[in-house]
Amino acid sequence: MTRRKRLGKGLEALLNATGNADTEPATLPIANMSDSQPESAISDITHLPIGVIEENPFQPRREFNESEISSLAASLTSHDMLQPILVRPSDDGYQLISGERRLRAAKRAGWTKIPARIREADDRLVAELAIVENLQRKDLNPIEKALSFRRYIDQHECTQEDLAKRLEIDRSTVTNLMRLLELPTLVQDALRNGALTAGHARALLPLGDERLQIEFCNKIQNQQLSVRQTEQMVSDYITKADTQVAKSRRKPNEHIESLQQDLKMALGTKVDIRATKRGSGRIVIHFQNPKEFDRLRAILRSRNQQKSAG
Repeated sequence: MTRRKRLGKGLEALLNATGNADTEPATLPIANMSDSQPESAISDITHLPIGVIEENPFQPRREFNESEISSLAASLTSHDMLQPILVRPSDDGYQLISGERRLRAAKRAGWTKIPARIREADDRLVAELAIVENLQRKDLNPIEKALSFRRYIDQHECTQEDLAKRLEIDRSTVTNLMRLLELPTLVQDALRNGALTAGHARALLPLGDERLQIEFCNKIQNQQLSVRQTEQMVSDYITKADTQVAKSRRKPNEHIESLQQDLKMALGTKVDIRATKRGSGRIVIHFQNPKEFDRLRAILRSRNQQKSAG
């Protein structure tokens, strides 16, 4: 399948204009997000003062590798810029659409102007391009990707399914990344700094308890566990916990068991007494139909009246 068949017209025009100087080749299929904005809307290359270019507010990336920026700055000094950045007009000048690493490197290299193409693009298209441009970058951590999804959904008041359709990716890709935001901050930090992979993090989600998730996160790092080992460790823990709960429910203490039997004999129906370790609990009296309910109510009222009369 060719690149032209995979990309929608609006994003195809944008990506063709910016090239892949600071991103990996786009391989995700993209929906026709902006058919009303043809490729001809993109200007020829011009040189803009760096000072009039604002950052892209939809940029998912929050951290940039400073050594890579320095290396790119040195390359710009020696070989010039092979691909221009892409911008759109703004109230105070221009706003970056694509090419933030190149813009940062140009600033570091001491450039006062930078080659750019100008085009009209609305916020939604720019936000979608920012997601697509970064989604497959290996150095963009899963939390940054998940946050870009959440910002888009919040800003445009859409669902995960809507976003997946707009980008023509599986909804599970959106869901699995956004679920990582349910994890404790300490676990998210481990994901950000590369101490934990997305696979490790997803394996912690079934624990459902922040204290346990942090504890298991530390074990993964200290013992250098693989994703498969982590999944097995979590599965074993949940199985053991469920077994202990089941045993505690099946084997009430002798006092509770005796009281259950006395109530069962007195009321003529099944009775459950569920007690906690702290001494609290509840008594559950079972009935099969309204007639049996009325019978039980009559018994309880009768005993209460007898007690009051005595």
